[in-house]
Amino acid sequence: MGGITSSIAARFAFFPPTPPSYRLTGDADAGTLSIPEISLPPSSPADYHVLRVRTRKGHDVVAVYVRNPKATATLLYSHGNAADLGQMFPLFVELSARLRVNLMGYDYSGYGQSTGKPTEYHTYADIDAVYECLKEKYGAADEDIILYGQSVGSGPTLDLASRVPNLRAVVLHSAILSGLRVLYPVKHTYWFDIYKNIDKVGLVNCPVLVIHGTSDEVVDCSHGKQLWDLSKEKYEPLWLKGGGHCNLELYPEYIKHLKKFVSTVNKRMAEKRSLKGDDDKTKQSDTKSSEKEEADISRKSLDSRIGNPKKTEQPEKPRMSTDQLDNKKRKCLGW
Repeated sequence: MGGITSSIAARFAFFPPTPPSYRLTGDADAGTLSIPEISLPPSSPADYHVLRVRTRKGHDVVAVYVRNPKATATLLYSHGNAADLGQMFPLFVELSARLRVNLMGYDYSGYGQSTGKPTEYHTYADIDAVYECLKEKYGAADEDIILYGQSVGSGPTLDLASRVPNLRAVVLHSAILSGLRVLYPVKHTYWFDIYKNIDKVGLVNCPVLVIHGTSDEVVDCSHGKQLWDLSKEKYEPLWLKGGGHCNLELYPEYIKHLKKFVSTVNKRMAEKRSLKGDDDKTKQSDTKSSEKEEADISRKSLDSRIGNPKKTEQPEKPRMSTDQLDNKKRKCLGW
């Protein structure tokens, strides 16, 4: 059994570029980390930060945050198994600009300049640490975050998405059903399998977009189709005719469909927040009305106790003047 697990990990899961495609310079504590090999286009209005994030496994993973001043969401990108940040950065910049999102990309433990070794559970710790960094350092709320998983990155993406109920959306790009299923057409999930996405995708409570090439030579398109079938909130999938495993970004339909998806989930969130705002206003109005009614009732009750006592005293008869009394006596006598 252990041999099978090792075989899956060796043959499929992790192929970090060797040597890494980038260097890391500067001081993390001083906030001056940089990657000399990457840069933004001169005309880009965006900026970016390079940072190190400590995971619960004790590793320091390198991440890049691309900030778009017109962003309407934040995309957390988990890349494929044979790339690192230096290679992915141009795509990150393009996606940030075209989709109008902030984008956080990161290297798994053992990739690029991240410390540690790549394993399934290390990647789960990696994405958790970067997700927490997005919330704490950059103020991203769960409902603002779109998780994007490419190939092996679908593993940590779906693991996190299955545990966070209020995400804005999930994108699965050339995703896998599980590690073992890439190698063998098994019908059951075995304990020694890795990245059991087939068992997790149904736990995701937000819209899911699946993108897959029909001629993918590494992960058959059937993986994407089954993941889409198992999703709770299905969004129109994108099956790129003739697309392989590593070239889907080159198809015009890729960015067009992604933009449509991001626009749709953004509108959905705006409507949800608008309805919530209306509900809050209604609740506040109801609360004020209820408080006013209680105050009126209390005031009436107090007025009743003060102004209308139970035993009403008889008003005192007006006293006659002396002249009136004398006149009355006279009348009586004259009778």
